[in-house]
Amino acid sequence: MRHIISMLMENESGALSRVAGLFSARGYNIESLTVAPTEDESLSRMTIVTTGSDQIVEQITKQLNKLVDVVKLADITEGQHIERELMLIKLNVVSPEVRDEVKRLIDIFRGRIIDVSETTYILELTGTAEKLDAFIDAVDNNLILETVRSGVSGIARGNKSLGLTV
Repeated sequence: MRHIISMLMENESGALSRVAGLFSARGYNIESLTVAPTEDESLSRMTIVTTGSDQIVEQITKQLNKLVDVVKLADITEGQHIERELMLIKLNVVSPEVRDEVKRLIDIFRGRIIDVSETTYILELTGTAEKLDAFIDAVDNNLILETVRSGVSGIARGNKSLGLTV
């Protein structure tokens, strides 16, 4: 089963390395990893997507909680949550027909053209991984020059929060 583990951790060098080392030492796979500072400069928020049984993920979270850098952790897939991923994709659009078709697809998927050249478009799309995969499937493979994806960012819905209370 797919799990999204979200954690607050000390914003210091080596913290990411210790988390990645924990996964690799135990043979667990990280499907996606995003990390960035929070509104509190001393903390970063890390979001990891991994797969495994509930027992394996419980073991992962227990091991992560033992790391000195980890301040707070939650498996947000246990409750209602929102997840998004960003994709930048460069397409080869040499003919007016191809440009028109790509523009139709962008509208359908609610994307944006963020750069235009004589022969290429660079598009920005956000959504679930399934939505981004569906866009890639809808585009002719021969048009795709390059794809960059951010990995999943997620947040719990409602009053549940990973943030620290003051």
